[in-house]
Amino acid sequence: MPKLRRRSLTKAATLLTCALLAGVVVAGAAFPAVAMSGLAAKAGADSFQDLPTELTVPQVPEATRVFAADNKTLMATFYDENRHDVALAEISPAMRNAMIGAEDHSFYRHNGIDVRGFLRALVSNFTGNSRQGASTLTMQLVRMSITYGATDPNVVVAATEDTNARKLREMRLAVALENRLSKDQILERYLNMAPFGHGTYGVAAASRFYFGKEPKDLTVPEAAMLAGLVKSPSYYDALDVDGPGHDRTVQRRNWVIGQMAEIGAITEAEKQAALDTPLKVKGQRPANGCTGSVHNDWGFFCDYFYRWWMDQEAFGETAYDRERRLKGGGYRIVTTLDPTVQKAAYKNVQQYLPTGRKDALMVAAVEPGTGRVRALATNRTFGLDDPVKPKNPISSNPRQADAGMRATYPRTTNPLLTGGGGVAGYQGGSTFKIFTLVAALEQGYPLSHTYNAPHRYPSKYSAKAGSESACAGTERWCPSNDNRSMAGVHDMWSAFGRSVNTYFVPLEERVGAAEVVDAAQRLGIRFREPGEAAMAKDPVRADGWGSFTLGVSATTPLDLANAYATLAADGKHCESIPVQEVRDRTGRALDIANPRCDRAVDPAVARAAVDAARCPVGDQSAYGRCRGATEADARRVVGHPVAGKTGTTDSDRTASLVAMTTTLSVAGIMANPDWPETTARMDHDIVNPAVYETLADAMKGKPKQDFPRPDEKLVYGDQRSVPSVNCRSVDDATATLRSAGFRVEVDPNRVASNCAAGTVAGTDPDGRTVSGGVVMLRISDGRPSTNGPGDGANGPGAGRSTTEGGSGVPSPPGRPGRRG
Repeated sequence: MPKLRRRSLTKAATLLTCALLAGVVVAGAAFPAVAMSGLAAKAGADSFQDLPTELTVPQVPEATRVFAADNKTLMATFYDENRHDVALAEISPAMRNAMIGAEDHSFYRHNGIDVRGFLRALVSNFTGNSRQGASTLTMQLVRMSITYGATDPNVVVAATEDTNARKLREMRLAVALENRLSKDQILERYLNMAPFGHGTYGVAAASRFYFGKEPKDLTVPEAAMLAGLVKSPSYYDALDVDGPGHDRTVQRRNWVIGQMAEIGAITEAEKQAALDTPLKVKGQRPANGCTGSVHNDWGFFCDYFYRWWMDQEAFGETAYDRERRLKGGGYRIVTTLDPTVQKAAYKNVQQYLPTGRKDALMVAAVEPGTGRVRALATNRTFGLDDPVKPKNPISSNPRQADAGMRATYPRTTNPLLTGGGGVAGYQGGSTFKIFTLVAALEQGYPLSHTYNAPHRYPSKYSAKAGSESACAGTERWCPSNDNRSMAGVHDMWSAFGRSVNTYFVPLEERVGAAEVVDAAQRLGIRFREPGEAAMAKDPVRADGWGSFTLGVSATTPLDLANAYATLAADGKHCESIPVQEVRDRTGRALDIANPRCDRAVDPAVARAAVDAARCPVGDQSAYGRCRGATEADARRVVGHPVAGKTGTTDSDRTASLVAMTTTLSVAGIMANPDWPETTARMDHDIVNPAVYETLADAMKGKPKQDFPRPDEKLVYGDQRSVPSVNCRSVDDATATLRSAGFRVEVDPNRVASNCAAGTVAGTDPDGRTVSGGVVMLRISDGRPSTNGPGDGANGPGAGRSTTEGGSGVPSPPGRPGRRG
């Protein structure tokens, strides 16, 4: 008889037998005396045919595994159920045979129903003997599928109730399933879905949990133990060494080994060897989430990845949906964390400020041109403090201490390096001067633009009268430099190299503070503090944010590193991103891991800005114009062309450094996360070497690549002479300057001058300036001027802009120290 015909007859016989048995069950339960009558058999056949045949085998929850950028080092696992699906080919033959031996000897011979087994169980159950199941692997898969796919609790109850009606439904669905899937497909799905105890689901998770190995490497005794667990994972507990569970598991394992020999899967010799093998299990469950990250110093990066994932609408409309996808979607994710760079960052952080100190040393590294975050390290342990026996001390913040609040060291899960979750960041100090420089370059101010910077500058911005920052007797903000030696004529190279406040505040006035804020946002600075965010969105309010250029705004090491990386990438801004590959459970790569980039500034502007940024870190500009550095050791230690900037805030409450090459940008901030207004002084001798030594370690063995030379147009620019309008009326002076191609602003504050009250006392600048630039009119109050050189905006030479080839830029009398 042809094989196909035999199989068809077998299927028909199976279906008929099930129908007849259904009649026996149904009729026998109601009318025992006529259980075998023709009427009962016909009724049974009809009812069996009416049972549903459509079954959707659902995608069960599967753990997501997250790896470092090397694509092999596991960072973390996220799961609701510890499961990782594998193909049947990745499961050892011993495991396949063990499951068949334990649950379904005739699996490869039946069509979903073991007729003999069902008859045996039926007779046993009706005669009052111990209840027998006779459920095939296919029927068990049907039951698990109904349970996993159920949205109604009543369906779950119905799928697990111990009744003949439930078994009939399973039988009908099993027959239909066998017509859709091959035997190997059914076995593979069963092995990936079955529970194995201790929160493990599927043979891969069970193999790793109990034996610390992959399922393809399971031996006969190991496979037999796992197969034996499925019947009752809580009853057979191999980890219960002090109770009955362990012995029960051994007995069950040995029984399965015997069944494997009975079906011919192993020889008698293999059976005996397996029985003689002691049961040894590990019971090592993979850490779930970031607090159990394989490398604890990776915990802050892992948390950054988690927060990024929860922000992605592609993974669901709600936070609940996104978390379920993460913990049940079975993704394989390759992050951007470079183990080599991370190791260097963490080593240097611990060397200069070990974990356990109240001040935080935070270092982030970003790759220019992609936004890929390569490292996040700080002197904190990622994790929650013990609520019963806390190890974190009382906060150093007096207000928090009064409330009994604990500090964020040595343990915290706060996103200190990346922001969010209530963390707005820390003042970046003079690292923000780069944004004024960029905004000025965009408006045509060249790198050679010079200005005679006074020690203290009376700006157009307001300050509280009587405060230290206000000019004496006024409400004008009067910023000053770190020391008087910094006063004098500067161009952008020297002003940025020596961090001259009274050069950049006037420059900010000319280009507009709103334009500076806009440049910062385009380059990658995010405003998380509500008041700052509102100001940044309002150009009118932002234009009054004069102190912005000195870095009073809160930022994070990650944002700083990314902003400078934008310049290193020729002005291409890429969002900071923690992933470089995301694959779903089918292996399909998702676009969400692609860099998200846009053009933030023109490449010519970026190259000119980087050229000036080489000065603060001891490098030399392409035009040889660097004179003075606030961190001259960086270039020597890194050994590659570098650019960057130091930053310091009032009273040294924060200290920061950014250092970058063409391929990596590293930023570090030292601050007290618990008390931003700390009275302690942050130390550049701690944060600076932590940053540039991290960059040096990361660049070892890498080819040296110079920054592109900036175009001469932004080096020398198009400058024009500013007409003299001293002692003229405001209207007349304004008309004259506008006709010369300048924009005009009037300082609302009056200054001492020999000119008549209400007339123009002078202009700022009053030599030459960029074509189309802003010229500020200073208005006389009628009082004779007594200012000396360098003491005010209108003293001899103060505030004067000069052209290239003018008075020149003096070399500093010595290194002014590590200041921002």
